[in-house]
Amino acid sequence: MIENINWYPGHMKKTRELIKENMKMVDAVIEVVDARIPVSSRNPIIHELTGSKTRVIVLNKSDLSDEKANELWAEKMRAEGSRVIIMNCMSGEGVKRLFKMLEEEQARKNSASQRQKAFRMMIVGVPNVGKSSLINRMMGKKSTQVGDRPGVTKGKQWLTLKNGMQLLDTPGILWPKFEDQKVGINLAFCGSIKDEILDMETLALELIKVLREDYPELLMERYKLDEIKDTALEDMEAIAEKRGFLMPGKRIDYTRTAKTVLDEFRGGKIGRITLERP
Repeated sequence: MIENINWYPGHMKKTRELIKENMKMVDAVIEVVDARIPVSSRNPIIHELTGSKTRVIVLNKSDLSDEKANELWAEKMRAEGSRVIIMNCMSGEGVKRLFKMLEEEQARKNSASQRQKAFRMMIVGVPNVGKSSLINRMMGKKSTQVGDRPGVTKGKQWLTLKNGMQLLDTPGILWPKFEDQKVGINLAFCGSIKDEILDMETLALELIKVLREDYPELLMERYKLDEIKDTALEDMEAIAEKRGFLMPGKRIDYTRTAKTVLDEFRGGKIGRITLERP
């Protein structure tokens, strides 16, 4: 399912070069992370490229992730020296706190310089973590294309905010290979990898395995299951039967079941779920 994916297509190589080239032009880097997978959605290459630049970590999609886990992750990241904001870029929750943090950083930088320059920022992150949604919130209007699939942003864009700050958007960047296959699976669960190149049925089965272990009550409630079965495959078949996803001869429609489970997880319909714990 995961092993044969080309994780590093050409446009992502170009994005790495773009970030490296423009890093010297910005004062701060805003790294957008999916709060459901705060480890898997943080690209180690971004840490390498940003170096000593001021960096703010945005834990986005906080409305889809476990509320207690959000606080634990933010606390852990702050203890490690990072600036962290828990956000929901779709609703705008957390945007005011982000602006306050950036304005404080701008004031600090300007106080050390005789020349008052526009504060410049770069937004980075792996595909589909919500960078475009954040930009639209910061701009106060729809300035960049938003999509619920990876690869919507194609090239760099310089944008000027109402307060005079300048913002550089970049396409999502994945890394060349994963040391841990679990990272790739988590990104696939959350839609950061195109579904067309994945085995959706196996991916949904893997997700059901995780939910059985960590959120059995939510799984049972969403799909009206009487109990958790002996295996994830039996649970998947029970979900299909409850939803009526059957083909002639009462055969299970695994494809439709898989798509439903993945779509409902990604949309938060199963519940607020965090796949990685600090």
